Amino acid sequence: MSEIDDLVAKVARELGAQSNSSNTNSSSTSTSSTISSNNGEELGAKDYPLYSKHPELVHSPSGKSLDQITIDNVLSGSVDSKDLRITPDTLRLQGEIASNAGRPAIQKNMQRAAELTSIPDDRLLEMYNALRPYRSTKQELLDISQELLEKYNAKVCSNWFKEAAENYEVQKKLKGDN
Repeated sequence: MSEIDDLVAKVARELGAQSNSSNTNSSSTSTSSTISSNNGEELGAKDYPLYSKHPELVHSPSGKSLDQITIDNVLSGSVDSKDLRITPDTLRLQGEIASNAGRPAIQKNMQRAAELTSIPDDRLLEMYNALRPYRSTKQELLDISQELLEKYNAKVCSNWFKEAAENYEVQKKLKGDN
């Protein structure tokens, strides 16, 4: 079981215990908005935070809306840990907000994060470990770059690994350089 699954289970147990001991019911409120994701308007600083300004644009990977992600639904099992993950679309929208607010570095980070959502957690950890100094050869980093590009269509991340391979070579941080 992953750490997220463990966390969701723990929260569900604690909330179940609180609910049973205090007999309180939680109610969720949802905000309705007239903005549509298809209206063509760009998002900007006024739209941050996205989840509260435009909850209709934020969905779980399984398509659940924010108002469906409640403690009651977690306790009933209709929401699981996968529903608590952010989607590439939400990250791209957050990046659009950042870019239009004059924060291009944050936009680039959001774009990179959006690409990473398609990579299995175990493989992602292996890739990040490969970036640690003296852990990989230049070819291994270039192979990961190619994998990111071809298998996951992660162009920004692919370029990041290419840069790392070149920089590590210059700075003598490749496997065998120490």
